[in-house]
This record gives sequence, C-alpha cells and structure tokens, in this order.
Amino acid sequence: MKLISWNVNGLRACVRKGFLDFFHEQDADIVCLQETKLQEGQIELDLPGFHQFWNYALKKGYSGTAVFTKMKPLSVWYGVGENVVEDEGRIITLEFDSFYLVNVYTINAKRDLTRLPERLMWEDALRDYLLQLNEEKPVIYCGDLNVAHEEIDVKNARANKGKSGFTVEERGKMSTLLQTGFVDSFRHLYPHQTDSFTWWSYMRDVRARNIGWRIDYFIVSNQLAPLIKEACIYKDVMGSDHCPIGLELTTYTNKTSHS
Repeated sequence: MKLISWNVNGLRACVRKGFLDFFHEQDADIVCLQETKLQEGQIELDLPGFHQFWNYALKKGYSGTAVFTKMKPLSVWYGVGENVVEDEGRIITLEFDSFYLVNVYTINAKRDLTRLPERLMWEDALRDYLLQLNEEKPVIYCGDLNVAHEEIDVKNARANKGKSGFTVEERGKMSTLLQTGFVDSFRHLYPHQTDSFTWWSYMRDVRARNIGWRIDYFIVSNQLAPLIKEACIYKDVMGSDHCPIGLELTTYTNKTSHS
C-alpha cells in the first residue's frame, strides 16, 4: 500500500505547477493534502477511481485538508472534539477495515509564539484521540505537523532553538507521542540521515542550498513498524514550499471495496 502526503500551500496554485502530473505518476492508493486553501466548489478534480474527501476552513483561502483514496472507507469524520480547533479544516479521519488514517494540518505556533498555548492544547487532545483510535485499530497519522522533532531535522539547529516549530515544548509533545506507541516512519528506516527536509523558506536560494526543516511526517502505530517498506521524501518535486512525502507498507491489505 502506497500513501502520499503533501502540504500544497494552495491547491489551485499547485495544480498549475504540475500537481496532477505528480499525482498520476505516483499512482498511490491514498493521497493526503494539507493547506488546500479552498472553499467548496472552488476546484473540481477529475480523479477517476478515487473517492474525494474535503475539510474546508471557514476562513476563505486558509488551511484546509483533503484525502483522495482508491479504497472506500467505512466512515469519515472531521475534527476530534470541543478542545480542538475544528473550523479551520485541519483534520480528516478515515476508517478502513484494518486501520485508521488521520490526515492533519497542525496549528502553527506563529513567529511570536502567540499561538503556542493553543498549539500545546491541540497536541494533547490529538494524542488522546490517536491513542483512543489505536486501541481499536492501528493508526496511520500523517501531514504537516509543524515541528522539527530532533536537531537532525533542521539545518541550523542552534540558530533555530526556541523558534516556532522548534521550541522545547513542541518537540517534547512529539517525543511524548512517539513514546506512547507510535513510530516516525522516516526515522525508523533512516535514523541518522541528515539534510532530509520537507519544507524550505521562500527566501532566495534557500531551497537550492537545502536549508530546510523536516516537518511533514508519516507516523504509524508500533504494530505497523515491521511493515514499513519505504518512507521517502520527494525533495525535487516543486509546486509548494513543502515537498511531498511517501510511505509504502508491505503485505498490508485492506478488504474494503474499491467501489
């Protein structure tokens, strides 16, 4: 089973920059998008064989998530409860026969960290939610999680300490999640690989010089770790300030109908 996740930073713009070419080339079973920046009816994608699910933010041109899947889910829902911001279109959960998929665009703490308290509440609520799901079925949790977990995940760790996405608090929440039954699929396969980033500033030459952060993830339940065949970063795919990431799970089948 092959999955793709991508913060497209505006899907309409990304489509103009080759999104559909990448989508069709990869032929993934599930594609998860973040920061679609769309309202209902603002785009129509002809994706034969895929079920489409969208979560739109109330604020126009902001946030938003989507999932395109060949497999028909048993159920789909949006948000995780009263303590999590749900009007920003940040979460889609799909239930399949043998796993849950949770696609997330995590709150950014903002440069001045004014949203950090809300971000930390979000992390706690989301972790509780993932643990609840994990008691029933394994979980695949993916998206732009807006945190570089370890120093290896950011180009200039010393200079960025304490900044949004690299605070002790945000990194600590990721550590806590990984200690409660989940695995960072990329680091599971490549624990020491450096210069592997998924986001770059739009400042001049930053991406060309690979001065980036790894803030996009596929995190899976521990029981799925032995099935991780590949976890990849498509660093050369343009169209957004993020690049897509991929996950392949071996010998993992889903009985849900494709119809």
